[in-house]
Amino acid sequence: MSEYYRLEGRNVVPVASTKEWATYYEGSRKDRIVKQEYVGDKWVSTVFLSLDHSFGDGPPILFETMVFAAPDGKVSNWVELECERCSTYEEAEAQHAAMVKRLADSSTEGPAK
Repeated sequence: MSEYYRLEGRNVVPVASTKEWATYYEGSRKDRIVKQEYVGDKWVSTVFLSLDHSFGDGPPILFETMVFAAPDGKVSNWVELECERCSTYEEAEAQHAAMVKRLADSSTEGPAK
């Protein structure tokens, strides 16, 4: 199984060589973003990694959703607060939506009593 992948639309395609992957990766920054948005004082980013992060244990893990603090609408420290990974574009979209919903729900709950 390949370690390197590229996107063709929403389809994940294995890449045969490191050189082919590097050429793809260099020119595909915008294409690798699934979705990014602010939720309150957080920045949620879901991207296509293009490298398998399963490390040989199960299906390729190729997408990642990360949450960063974004006070005043800007990320100033790129240390992730949360991170989740998955295998497919469809899973990545669902993972992003679930993260956004959870963050939005928790920001409207107010302080614990």
